[in-house]
Amino acid sequence: MTAALLFFKSVMIGVAIAAPVGPVGIVCIQRTLAYGRRTGFLSGLGAATADALYGLIAVMGLTVVSGFLMAHQFWIQVWGGTFLLLLGWKTFTSQPPALHARGPDTPSSVKGFLSVFLLTLTNPLTILAFIAIFGVFRVGGPDDFLTSLTVVSGVFSGSALWWGILAFVGGWISSRIGPGSLKIINRAAGIVLTIFSVLFLIDLL
Repeated sequence: MTAALLFFKSVMIGVAIAAPVGPVGIVCIQRTLAYGRRTGFLSGLGAATADALYGLIAVMGLTVVSGFLMAHQFWIQVWGGTFLLLLGWKTFTSQPPALHARGPDTPSSVKGFLSVFLLTLTNPLTILAFIAIFGVFRVGGPDDFLTSLTVVSGVFSGSALWWGILAFVGGWISSRIGPGSLKIINRAAGIVLTIFSVLFLIDLL
């Protein structure tokens, strides 16, 4: 398999992992609508980085790391569900910034990036998804550094591409709605995130 074809397949894997709308997607969409493209995209990059990290673990066959994550999956998911619950409450109670004041009120880029990065990391089952997809596409290998680098960069690029498209569309919509609509969106996003967190925690029982 040529490097170009391998990279393209890895990009498609990145898009496939990022595209399903879940808690991470809701967070990024809400932030894009409330604070603009830049904040939404940087939050999405947090998810893309976490996806690339899990992709690296899968493609390199790092059994020690993956074994540790799977062994502690319960407590990782408990932390993730609690974090998601708090995030849902914060989103629900947040007040949308005035349109002319979005810049100063925008959460720091580092904070937005890290929060989504950590949220994405709370699902270690992503590693299993990568292993399955890599197996179908017959990509990767622990003994080939260049192959692994190509796969991981492709996964990151595909995930980042998805979040970039989402941020662009969300930014276009954001510029056409007012604070009242943003407040409703915040409330709706907060409720959805809370439901996700409750279902997430119930599933652990």
